[in-house]
Amino acid sequence: MAPSVAEFFQDKSVLVTGATGFLGKALIEKLLRSCPGITTIYLLTRPKKNLSAQQRIRELWNNKIFERLREKEPDSFKKLKLIAGDILEKDLGISNDDRQELQRCCNIVFHGAACVRFDQKLKDAIEMNTKGTLRLLELAEKMNNLLAFVHLSTAYCRCKVDVLEEKMYPPVHDPEKVMDLVDWLDDETLAYLEPKLISSEPNTYSYTKAITENLVAKYTSKFPVGIGRLSIVTAAYKEPIPGWVDNLNGPTGILIGGGKGVLRTMLCNENYQADLYPVDMAVNGCILLSYVCGLEKSKEVKVCNMTQSRRNPLTWKESLDAGRKIINEYPFSVCLWYPGGSIKKCKLYHKIHAFFAHLIPAYLVDFLMILLGKKTFMVKLQKRINDGLEVFHHYTIKEWCFKNDYFRSFSKRISEEDNEIFYTDTLLYKWDDYIRNYILGAREFCCNEDISTLPYARKLNRRLFYLDIAVKTIVILFLIYLFYVCCGLFS
Repeated sequence: MAPSVAEFFQDKSVLVTGATGFLGKALIEKLLRSCPGITTIYLLTRPKKNLSAQQRIRELWNNKIFERLREKEPDSFKKLKLIAGDILEKDLGISNDDRQELQRCCNIVFHGAACVRFDQKLKDAIEMNTKGTLRLLELAEKMNNLLAFVHLSTAYCRCKVDVLEEKMYPPVHDPEKVMDLVDWLDDETLAYLEPKLISSEPNTYSYTKAITENLVAKYTSKFPVGIGRLSIVTAAYKEPIPGWVDNLNGPTGILIGGGKGVLRTMLCNENYQADLYPVDMAVNGCILLSYVCGLEKSKEVKVCNMTQSRRNPLTWKESLDAGRKIINEYPFSVCLWYPGGSIKKCKLYHKIHAFFAHLIPAYLVDFLMILLGKKTFMVKLQKRINDGLEVFHHYTIKEWCFKNDYFRSFSKRISEEDNEIFYTDTLLYKWDDYIRNYILGAREFCCNEDISTLPYARKLNRRLFYLDIAVKTIVILFLIYLFYVCCGLFS
C-alpha cells in the first residue's frame, strides 16, 4: 500500500531554490504545515551584506504567509536551513561543508529559481535559467539518496504548438550548444542573432525554459525527474490565507493598475479563456509531482501541465467584468482616477487609446508635479506599465490549449484525506468569490491597505466617480462646441 504524502516526506530533507519568490514561499509554508515529519528544508539563497544566515531566515519567516505557522507551530522555523549560494556562480557558490551535507542528506529537490523577466537579453536568460539549472543538476547528480528532482517550467514554453501535451518535445536547439554559443560569441553578434535564435518563442524567457526542459530530461537515467509546467499563477484560493499574493506580475499588476485608475486600455481577445491557476493549488501540484516521481522511480521524465485547462472555464471578459464590479465594492484607498477603461481586440485602436488615456495624462500629472516642486513619476510609471502590457499581450490575444490528464490523475493516486490537504481541482471554487478574495489580497499584501481603510476608500471612489463623469461631460461639451464653431466657419 502506498504511503500518504505526509508519510512519504517523513524523515526527508528537501532543497528549494527560488525560496524567496512568490511560489517558493508558498511551497515552504505548505511543506512545513502539511508534512510535519520533514527533517530539514534547505533554502539556496544569495547572501545579503550585513545579514547572517539566521537573520535572513528570520526575515523570510516574518512574512505574512507564515503567520499561521508562527502562531500554531513556531518550532517548525527550526527546520529551515539557509544554504548561502548563488545559482549564477560556479558550483552554485556554496561552501564545501554545505555541499557535503546536501550530498549526504538531501532527498528531494524543488527547482523554482528563474528570472521571469521576458525582455531579458538572451545571454543573461541562458545564464540564469539554463546554466543555473545545469549547476543544480550537477549537484543533484552527487546526492546519495535523491528520490525526486522537480523542475518548474512554464505551460507557455512551446508557444507555436496548438495543443500542449504532457510530453517532451524535440529541442529547437541543443541546450549545451546554445550555452557554448553564448559563452564565446561577443555581445554585439549575439544581439544580432538573438531574434533568429529565439524565433520559435516570443521572448527569451519562454525560449530558455523550452531548451532547459530538454537539458533536465537528460538526467533521467541518474535520478527520477519531474517537470511541472505552470500556467499563470495567481493569488491563493484558500491556503494559507485566501487571496494571498505578494508580487505585481501578470494579472495582479493589471488588477492593481486598473483598480487604481492608472490602466485604462488593454489588448486582449475577450472571448479567449484565461488559464489562471491559484498558487496554493500550484504548490500542491509540485508536492504531488515529487511524491509520484519518488514512488515510481521511473527512468523517463514525468511531465505534467499544472493548468486549469477549461475545467472551470473563465474568459478574459468574464474575469475583467467581475473584477470591475468587485473593485467598486472593495476599492483601493490610493487611486489616480476612477477605475474604468476597456479591452481592445485591435492593436491600433489600443495604441491610440493608450496615447490619450495613458501617455497624455502621465505628462499632465508630471507637469503638475513640477509646478508643485515635487519629483515626477508618472511618465516612468506608465512606461513600466506599457512595457509589462506589451509582454503580457502575447498571452491574451491567442487561444491556448493545454492537456493535463496526467496531472489530474494525481488526485486518483492519493487518499480522500490527502485530496483534502493537497487539493488541485479548480472546480472547488466559484470565480466571483475567488476574484473578490484576490482583490482583497492585493489590497492587503501588495498595497498594504488593510480592511480598516475601506470606508475611506469607498468615499474616495464615489468622489472619483463624480469627477470622472464631470470631466467626461466637459470634454463632450467642448467637442460639441468645437464642432459648432467649425460648422459656423465653413457655412
